[in-house]
Amino acid sequence: MDKQRLLVLSDIHGEEANLKTVFQWGKNRPEGKEIGTSVFLGDGAADIKKMALIEGFYSEWIMVRGNNDFDNDLPETCTLDFSGYRFFLCHGHKHSIYLEHEALIAAALKEKADVALFGHTHTPFYSYTHNILLINPGSVGRPRTSVGATFAVIECAQGQPFKTEFWGVKQGEVHAVKHIFHE
Repeated sequence: MDKQRLLVLSDIHGEEANLKTVFQWGKNRPEGKEIGTSVFLGDGAADIKKMALIEGFYSEWIMVRGNNDFDNDLPETCTLDFSGYRFFLCHGHKHSIYLEHEALIAAALKEKADVALFGHTHTPFYSYTHNILLINPGSVGRPRTSVGATFAVIECAQGQPFKTEFWGVKQGEVHAVKHIFHE
């Protein structure tokens, strides 16, 4: 059964060194583990476009605008149907995510999503509540936790439960992250 992989990034804020490491890691994945589609959840859209071109990281990109992005062509939210699942994408700054997740959950349910992907807090997060899986990949550029710079990869196979892996970037290397913050 073919598996599809979704690279999930957020909050670059001009810090391109870690982004370069992620793109090098992404384009050098072993056969059968390639990244097909990439999601960017805001705050550094220009960084993504520039560094993907420089590094030759060719992926289908789905992007939303963050509170520090000034590209008005990017939507604030969108949905992505991927491998039999529906993902609701937003940066999160307009969904009160520092206080609670109810507005985010309501927006995802309105879009009939299975998963809400969001950024803004710069903290990796994974929780299942109200029949919605909430995932924040953390920040590649300016992390706010001791875990450091993080991103996520979601591996999906049609009709099968998907697996979310969190990855960290430190000193030019990518490594698996075991400790993720839950509600």
